[in-house]
Amino acid sequence: MKVTFINTSENNGGAAIACNRLQKAIQKVGIDAKLIVRDKIGNDPTVIPAGTSFFSRKLNFLRFCWERFVIFINNKFNRKDLFLVSIANTGSNISKLPDIKQADIINLHWVSQGFLSLKNIRQLIKTGKPIIWSMHDMWTYTGICHNSGNCTKYTEECKLCAFLKSTSARDLSTKTFRKKKKLFEKAPKLYFVGSSKWMADCARQSALNSKNINITSLPIPIDTDKYTVTDKAGARAKFNLPQDKKLLLFGAVKVTDERKGAQYFVEACKLLTQQYPLLQQEIAIIAFGKNTVSFSNLFPFQVHGTDFISKTEDIVALYNAADAFIIPSLEDNLPNTVIEALACGTPCVGFNAGGIPEMIDHKVNGFVAEYKSVEDLAKGIYWTLYEADYGKLTENACKKALDTYSEEAVAQQYLKFYSDILSENKS
Repeated sequence: MKVTFINTSENNGGAAIACNRLQKAIQKVGIDAKLIVRDKIGNDPTVIPAGTSFFSRKLNFLRFCWERFVIFINNKFNRKDLFLVSIANTGSNISKLPDIKQADIINLHWVSQGFLSLKNIRQLIKTGKPIIWSMHDMWTYTGICHNSGNCTKYTEECKLCAFLKSTSARDLSTKTFRKKKKLFEKAPKLYFVGSSKWMADCARQSALNSKNINITSLPIPIDTDKYTVTDKAGARAKFNLPQDKKLLLFGAVKVTDERKGAQYFVEACKLLTQQYPLLQQEIAIIAFGKNTVSFSNLFPFQVHGTDFISKTEDIVALYNAADAFIIPSLEDNLPNTVIEALACGTPCVGFNAGGIPEMIDHKVNGFVAEYKSVEDLAKGIYWTLYEADYGKLTENACKKALDTYSEEAVAQQYLKFYSDILSENKS
C-alpha cells in the first residue's frame, strides 16, 4: 500500500506537525508513505518538495501574495484578519508528480496559502484515486474561514462574512463556498477525516456535505517513547525554574491570539489570588510562544517566559517541569499541545470547547471547565493543584496518551481505514 500525504509545510504549524507524525506512525506499520510539501526544510528523503528550482520558489511566493492581495482588497484593506481566511484561487498542479501517480491513496492535509487551488484539488480528484482530506481546521467545509467562531452560516451558505466586513450577500465567501460545493458534488466519493469528533460533527452540519462525502474521525498520533515522564526537578533545572512552586504551563505559537483565551486564564489567576491570597507566593507560570514579554505583566503570579521551542527534548522537559498545562482555547480541534502534555503525565485544564473535552477526561486526567467561565477555570486549576489525587491524575494522563494517541494505536486505526477504502473502491 502506498499513501501520499500533501501539506503546505513540512513542519511549520500544528497541521504540519500532526501530518508529519501521522506519516511516521503509519510508516512504522509497513505502509509506504510519502509527504509532498511546498516548503521542505529538513533532509527526510520521504518528504518531497513540489518544486525546488529558483523559478518554482519565486512562483510559489507570487501565488501566496496573489491570494493574500485578492483577500486584502475584498476585506476592505483590513490587515488584522488577512490570514484568518483562504480562498484557494491559485496554486500548483502536482497531479503529474511520480508520488501522486504511484499512490494508492492521496491524503490531503492543510494545503492553503497558495499551495493548492480548488482547481488543483479537482486535478487530483481526476486521477481517480481515493481522496482523503484530513481536517485540521474548519476551512474544508466553510467558505473561506479557517475557524468560524460563533458563525454558523456554513450550515446553509456562507455570505455577509464577518472576516471581510462584508455587507454583500454574494461576497468572496459566497463565491468560494459555491465553488467548493460544485467541486464536491461532481467528485467521486471523498473521505473527510476530523482528528476530533467535534470537527467531524461540524463538517456533517455544513451545507457542503453531500452524498459523495464520507465523514469520520481519527486521532493524531504521538511518539510516546519521546514524549514521556521524566524527572521533574531535572526538567526545572534545565530552564532555571523554581523547584518550590506549583508551575502552570501555558503557551501557543502566538499567545496573544484571542482564540487562545489568554484573557480568561489571566482573570482566573486573579480570581484565585482573591480567593486564596497565599497562592501568590506558591504559584508561578511558564509561558512559551511569541509575545510572552508583553503578556507576562498581566498575571498576579511570577511569569517565566520562553521563546518558541522546537527541539523535542526541550518541549518534553517543559511539560515535565509543569504541574498542570492550561489550555483556555475558545475553539480548537485536537491540540497537539494537550496530547504532548498528557503523554508527559501533565494534567490539563481547559474549557469545554472543540475537541478538548475528548482529550481531557473531567476529573480523571484533568479538569474541563464550563465554556468561558473564569470562575470554573479557576476552580479547575485549584482542584488540580490542591484537591485531586495528583499521582492518579498523572497516571491517567499517561494512560490516555498510550491508549488513544500512541503511534501504534493510531496507525492501526489508519491501516484499517485505508484498507477499507481500497476494498470499497475495488468493489
